[in-house]
Amino acid sequence: MADIIKLLPEHVANQIAAGEVVQRPASVVKELLENALDAGASCIKLIVKDGGKALIQVVDDGIGMSATDARLSFARHATSKIQKAEDLFNLSTKGFRGEALASIAAIAHVEMQTRPDSDETGTHLRIEGSEVVSQEVTVTSKGTSIAVKNLFFNIPARRNFLKSNHVEFRHITDEFHRVALAHPGVAFHFYNNGSELFNLPADNYRKRIVHIFGSRMNQKLVPVEEETPIVKIKGFITKPEFAKKSRGEQFIFVNNRFIKSPYLHHALVAAFEGLIKSDTYPGYFLYLEVNPASLDINIHPTKTEVKFDDEHSLYAILRSTVKHSLGQFNVVPALDFDHDPNLDTPYGFRNKSAITPQVTVDAGFNPFREKQMGNGTTQSYRKKIENWDGLYVGMESSMGDNIGSNSITYESDTITGSIFEGENEPQETITTTFQIRRKYIVTTIKSGMVIIDQSRAHQRVLYERFLKNSTIKEAVSQQLLFPLRLSFSTSEIDVLQKIESILVSVGFIFDKIENESITVTGVPLLVAESEVGMVLDQLISDYQQEINGESFSHTDMLSKTLAKTLSVKTGEVLDRQSQLALVNDLFACKESLTSPFNKPVYITITENDIDKKFI
Repeated sequence: MADIIKLLPEHVANQIAAGEVVQRPASVVKELLENALDAGASCIKLIVKDGGKALIQVVDDGIGMSATDARLSFARHATSKIQKAEDLFNLSTKGFRGEALASIAAIAHVEMQTRPDSDETGTHLRIEGSEVVSQEVTVTSKGTSIAVKNLFFNIPARRNFLKSNHVEFRHITDEFHRVALAHPGVAFHFYNNGSELFNLPADNYRKRIVHIFGSRMNQKLVPVEEETPIVKIKGFITKPEFAKKSRGEQFIFVNNRFIKSPYLHHALVAAFEGLIKSDTYPGYFLYLEVNPASLDINIHPTKTEVKFDDEHSLYAILRSTVKHSLGQFNVVPALDFDHDPNLDTPYGFRNKSAITPQVTVDAGFNPFREKQMGNGTTQSYRKKIENWDGLYVGMESSMGDNIGSNSITYESDTITGSIFEGENEPQETITTTFQIRRKYIVTTIKSGMVIIDQSRAHQRVLYERFLKNSTIKEAVSQQLLFPLRLSFSTSEIDVLQKIESILVSVGFIFDKIENESITVTGVPLLVAESEVGMVLDQLISDYQQEINGESFSHTDMLSKTLAKTLSVKTGEVLDRQSQLALVNDLFACKESLTSPFNKPVYITITENDIDKKFI
């Protein structure tokens, strides 16, 4: 039998490795930024074009590389971070496996310029699909510049799986935030399609957070700090009143490395239990320092999932630390049993007794007694009404018997007909509704009954209403008595500017959209003034993440978001009139069977189905 097992060619092995390391343009950004940090850079520039598909360039002022190191850095498993397997459990750097540059070079056009501080000239290296095209001596500044162009140029299938430029750029921005937040002592510059988005100077943790997420974030932050033999915790959490319905501002860093840990996230949510609603999420920026020997970060190719030696103790410490911070800074309401009520009394009245007020009463006063005037006449306190008996003259003939029950007309409600076709039963029968467990509305029909999910039904009603208003440009707005000023980060303002026309079409009116704030003067009829900030936050989050991937347009997506945000929720009590209105509005929709998210709205139970239960 012939041998069938063969070694893969080097370029094929690199492309396979690239599938693990480089999933999308954001993966390249992460690897290049971490390499720049490992090089000891104090200033890093990130340049992106077309969502990273056309160009990703990272420029740093680190230590640079020699000509030999520059060529060897693109070889597989070539690294300066580890020398033996034991080093994996005592890591203090970002990249250490030596696969990043080799994987990137296998599926893109890479151009590197690097120079160490000790050399006068640098190295210019060009690689296309793992093949070195050229290597030249060049004049360049100290540090390294790596440009990655035409990502997945030799793997069209992988390129087809990439999302739109907007979505890919959003993922790149997320990676940039994670790296920049973990290293506030390094200056960062971020350019997208020629325009500067972020200019972050080297600063402390709090100012770095404010520079990224806007000045309004400063008033939301509550400091967290704790040091134990197991872990050292520092950072910030957001106040409970600023909890959002989307998981946006949630960052956990372990040894200056961003991680995703549902277990630690649960500890933080448990600390906020009772302070925020069940469908909202707190924000946090927490920096944990643990012994590298108790941490395994090599369990996932992206190194965002880690394994702790003692997770249970870490969970308890993190939960109690956050609870302590919430109480220490008076974020949580508390009862003070040691409060002295005497301190509420002003010191000037502390030793004085209460004085009964003196009131003088004329006991002989009689309002009905005639009072002698100065000129000898008398005046009574009771005013006389002259000719009072003439007020009703002629009323007898006008009233008579002309007014009767037959001459009175009553305004009646308009009967719009039955909900279901072929139903001719009295109105009292078909409009019988009641609510089950504050979630479902039950109404009767001729063949049985219908059970309606109140939240999904309201979503369908609002969705078609918003979609219609945005299409025909006839949305009705309610003017605010006082303009509402809201603060947002730079990236959020950019999103609002992109969707401003759509928001105006559904009823929002904006006076100003500035660098970090907007002024709202009008809102849709269904949006309360107190909910404007929450609605806009949800719209921005959904637009950035494009949660509703099946939406055919941004108008459709925003209509779905508004409908979901403003709809009646499970647990809300509806009176009889609200139940009837919701049922009538639902079956007046063009598509009443499913919600905007393609979930069933109601089910029908016929009389035969009920009879079968009694067999």
